[in-house]
Amino acid sequence: MRQTKALNFLFFLLVGVSFSLHAQITFDAKVSKKRLGVNERLRVDFVMNENGDNFIPPSFTNFLVVSGPQQSVNRSWVNGVSSFSKTYTYFLTPKTKGALVIGQAQITINEEVYKTSPIEIEVTEAVEKPNDPNNIDYLTDENIHLVAEISNPSPYLNEGITVVYKLFFRNPISITDVQELESPSYGDFWSSKINIGRAQVNPRGQYKGEPFNEVVWQKVVLYPQKSGELKLEPLTLNLTLNVPSNRRDLFGRRILTQGQKTITAGRSTLKVKPLPLEGQPENFSGAVGQFDFDLIVSKDALRAAESFQAKIKVEGKGNLNLFKLPKINVPNTLEVYEPERSENVKTTLAGTQGSVEENYTIVPQFQGKYPIPAVQFSFFDPRTKSYKTLRSQEVVVDVYEGPTAGSARSDDTEGVSRTPVPASESSFKFIQLETKLTRITSHSFWLSSRFWILFSIPFLLLILGYVFNRFILQKTEDSASIKQRLSQKLAKKYLSSAKKAQGNQVEFYEALERALHNYLKAKLKIETTELSKAKIEALLHAKNVDQKVAKDFIAVVENCELARYAPGSDGSIQADYERASSVMATLDRQL
Repeated sequence: MRQTKALNFLFFLLVGVSFSLHAQITFDAKVSKKRLGVNERLRVDFVMNENGDNFIPPSFTNFLVVSGPQQSVNRSWVNGVSSFSKTYTYFLTPKTKGALVIGQAQITINEEVYKTSPIEIEVTEAVEKPNDPNNIDYLTDENIHLVAEISNPSPYLNEGITVVYKLFFRNPISITDVQELESPSYGDFWSSKINIGRAQVNPRGQYKGEPFNEVVWQKVVLYPQKSGELKLEPLTLNLTLNVPSNRRDLFGRRILTQGQKTITAGRSTLKVKPLPLEGQPENFSGAVGQFDFDLIVSKDALRAAESFQAKIKVEGKGNLNLFKLPKINVPNTLEVYEPERSENVKTTLAGTQGSVEENYTIVPQFQGKYPIPAVQFSFFDPRTKSYKTLRSQEVVVDVYEGPTAGSARSDDTEGVSRTPVPASESSFKFIQLETKLTRITSHSFWLSSRFWILFSIPFLLLILGYVFNRFILQKTEDSASIKQRLSQKLAKKYLSSAKKAQGNQVEFYEALERALHNYLKAKLKIETTELSKAKIEALLHAKNVDQKVAKDFIAVVENCELARYAPGSDGSIQADYERASSVMATLDRQL
């Protein structure tokens, strides 16, 4: 019995291994299109991933073979893994209209016969401009596509959506270089781009049900800031391609030619719905998503004059950066300081998620039991299309030592409401009414150990202060001032270089952009890696720079970035130079 079971197990194991080996071999038929005019041409590729023999094509009934078979072999190594493909290509012309079928082709691989599936082709009336599969424009239009995949084209106000820009391409096109000519504008959105690192090619992509190579070019998470129809500007790429030409080499293989192709994802429109007014709570502050809420107290029992922390915490998924947290209510005999806000959020394709909290430091002045009332937090949930209100538990803090409050204080902390605490009859029991005197033992302080210790402390503090100032503070200030002077010199140098290079557009705008960046580094004491447009505008606003001047400066920087890819005139170059000099001078006066 055991021997029979062992034989059965071995049999099924061998069958599974054989099936696994066979499943790795593929032999497929692919067509350039499944619907064409009777006066158009059709390309058919028979592709296998293992080398085979005795290839037998279909009979191509109702088709005229214009050329073929053309044989091509491709081998590649990626991360130590080899891949192989062999293709037989035919170009056909239909003989009649209607639903035509390309029959099965067969090949022998490892002494096994493999067959393709039949493909149905719809042939229509003749078209005015027949598409030639050998034409370069036709090849690129049919085999390269750039699309913007939007997770939700009709979101609510402040509801997160994702936009993924994908580039699809397939044989016989190969891409050698990609340059981004125009980036989408997100003026009506709070946006966050997701770092995808180096672009990777997915050979198993699908475009309209057909196999394509897929490259994810850009991912971004958007939160619409107003309702109505909002437009997303298109992403535009310039591609350098290798395309088969009509010429052939001595072995009959088609010669590749290099060309340029500008492709765009097109402009998209989102219909943003306003948040419903019906059922909107009074304390709603704009939170949209799915959240949890809590009020956390670090201590529930302490002495007077000690401190404790009360934390308002919201965590979950949604527009965590775009709403205000509720305030806490405390009795007026508790000293409350301004809260410290901290954020621990990350943005992925699933949206922005994490936690946001505000931490209040509270110091009780008198003993007693102090209730901290429950706090409410309201948000809108797009999944259920309704408002939800969360409520924390009421917390009582016991101050068990210290003076008793005599009267309610009126100096409330700004932004925090207080509940008055009535004075009790024992308000002044902490005052000592009887004096107790004790004898003081006489000890000589002069030239004692305590005398010398106290005498030495000021000298030690002076020495430590000198060392700290000499070797730490001055070194730090010197380093910062050196960096600032270097940035000022570089700004002047590149501004001068830009003036000299007005005859060369590329050199001019590169020098002008460097001058603007180094000027900001000198004035605002920031590093080059921090020079995003949003960061620049926020820093200039913090320095009380006029909003128009800040926008003019950012406009000059953007113009430098765009001018590298668009031809400009001598007049526009001179105008940009004068505009940059003017805005830098204005910033000097305001800073």
